[in-house]
Amino acid sequence: MTDLPFTAADLEALRQWDTPTICNALEIVAPARRGRGFSVRPFVCADPSLPPICGLARTGTIRAAQPSGRTKEEDRAARLGWYEYVAKSPLPTVVVIEDLDEIPGTGAFWGEVNSAVHKALGALGVVTSGSIRDLDMVAPGFQMLAGAVGPSHAYVHVVDFGGEVNVHGMPCAHNDVVHADRHGAVVIPAEAVTLLPAAIELGARREKVILDLCRAGQLTLASLREAFRKMDDIH
Repeated sequence: MTDLPFTAADLEALRQWDTPTICNALEIVAPARRGRGFSVRPFVCADPSLPPICGLARTGTIRAAQPSGRTKEEDRAARLGWYEYVAKSPLPTVVVIEDLDEIPGTGAFWGEVNSAVHKALGALGVVTSGSIRDLDMVAPGFQMLAGAVGPSHAYVHVVDFGGEVNVHGMPCAHNDVVHADRHGAVVIPAEAVTLLPAAIELGARREKVILDLCRAGQLTLASLREAFRKMDDIH
């Protein structure tokens, strides 16, 4: 996909900042997106110590509460089709899976095996409204943000993939750029990817005005009022 307005290096650069910082920078470069495009409900994070992940979305839907109604061969074909879909990417990916069950997380799609398989296929991690398990056996470095932790995979099966999903209030489509860490996840507009580093630097310079006052023990209402005025002058 040579039509993407960014490179693998651009996505890798964004992994040095946490997801709240990315959201702050998006308020500068894409102000219309300030109130949407990010998760709005908390996740269980498999390993909060892992660095942020950023990659192209590979989207899918699952169910687990009831059998799929398909034959074993059809279920296997759907699973293999999903893996083939995940593998077809020129850049690292972030898997985004919506659990369609009435009670999401009834069965876990994610654990020791699927974390290992998806890591081998180029995925950096998963963001899902479903559940995860095998927390002590997750593939090293593979991040998992999930709606719940559960012990069983029940009847978990792939329903569909490649379409738009919604995970914890975050709409996401195939090839969207997703940034995620222990705080949650956000979709980055493609045209904003290369603009974010400069916006992050600008935001840091603005925040420094107030933070320096606090750290020096010099914050008063008068100095705070002056700090806000100075911040407005920083461009």
